[in-house]
Amino acid sequence: MTITEKILAAHSGRQTVRPGELVTARLDGVLANDVTTHIAIREFKGMGFQDVFDRERVYLVNDHFAPNATTAAAAASKAARDFACACGVEHFYDVGRMGIEHALLPEQGLVLPGEIVVGGDSHTCTYGALGAFSTGMGSTDIAVAMGSGELWFKVPETIKFIYKGSCPRFVTGKDLMLYTLGKISVSGALYRAMEFTGQAISELPMDGRFTMCNMAIEAGAKNGIIDPDETTMDYVKEHDRCQRPFTVYHSDPDAEYASVYEWDVSALEPVVACPHLPDNTRFVGELKNVRVDQVVIGSCTNGRIGDLRAAAEVLKGRKVERNVRCIIIPATEEIWRQAMHEGLFDIFLEAGAAISTPTCGPCFGGHMGILANGEVAVSTTNRNFVGRMGHPGSSVYLASPYVAAASAVAGRIIHPKEVV
Repeated sequence: MTITEKILAAHSGRQTVRPGELVTARLDGVLANDVTTHIAIREFKGMGFQDVFDRERVYLVNDHFAPNATTAAAAASKAARDFACACGVEHFYDVGRMGIEHALLPEQGLVLPGEIVVGGDSHTCTYGALGAFSTGMGSTDIAVAMGSGELWFKVPETIKFIYKGSCPRFVTGKDLMLYTLGKISVSGALYRAMEFTGQAISELPMDGRFTMCNMAIEAGAKNGIIDPDETTMDYVKEHDRCQRPFTVYHSDPDAEYASVYEWDVSALEPVVACPHLPDNTRFVGELKNVRVDQVVIGSCTNGRIGDLRAAAEVLKGRKVERNVRCIIIPATEEIWRQAMHEGLFDIFLEAGAAISTPTCGPCFGGHMGILANGEVAVSTTNRNFVGRMGHPGSSVYLASPYVAAASAVAGRIIHPKEVV
């Protein structure tokens, strides 16, 4: 079996499972945020649930409109806050103690290898970087999950992606994933597991692995996943605050795959997704004279400390072009503090960038950097749909922190080697 199949089998009391089978699996964690919690609460109560299945296994994070941007957002956040208090939810995170959910949960040790975690957010698939099965759900499913601690799944087929060779300088997990989307399209892995492997993956730091699994949903995948290795286990040991047991699973050598893709990435260049789909990709050198009004470096995709260090490497000793707004968003309070202590904030501020409290904010057009009609942004986020970050007449290009920071300096999309 594949790693995904093994995890689903273990959690459904089965020796084996095969793609297409329906199973009912116990859950190790259930996540909701300020956009989805209030809907899930309504359904939760409507189904007659009185309490959550486990007060230590339900995770509520107010991150999308944090700090509250509108009265409606304030009401939604209050609903999550009241529910967490009423049910005694141990892991409730709010302004000043929170972070963007998909960076926060691994950081807090709330997701471990071999677990099943579901969340009321499509990018819950991020945790596959730890060798967990994680996937997004609608709020009704999250209500059932919070009340019962289990859900049904259809076992997905798995597509294997093998990345041969080492990534060149300035090529990151974001570039590998954008390259992949350009090859297979935004529906190329529909309801399938995307399993990432190969030399480039084994050499990729955890930040890059989180980025790749985070964007598996952009190919329509049920989940993204990477076999745990020494890099994974080092991360788990550093962040294991819950001290709970877990099981590590690996794909069998003779596991069956729906298809296998294999690419040599040793000569890959940075990749940019052009408006208005993540699979509309170009190598950065192909884009000439694309002016930029705003640059956003952050989000659950690229707001981790490694991403901020990459941006600082480009911005150090340089200035953001005077007609560009550059917004830096550390993904969690801990990352914020670490970046500050490492001196990254000094670099950002001297370059003319703004530093935000952790928030999803501009990624989904919530606040903290909404675009006007005709404006162009380069963003390290995960989606560039029409109107995603503001006015339907705006345009968003997706890129790595290296490319985003270089574009902020140049005022146009540019290869980082032309700046550094």
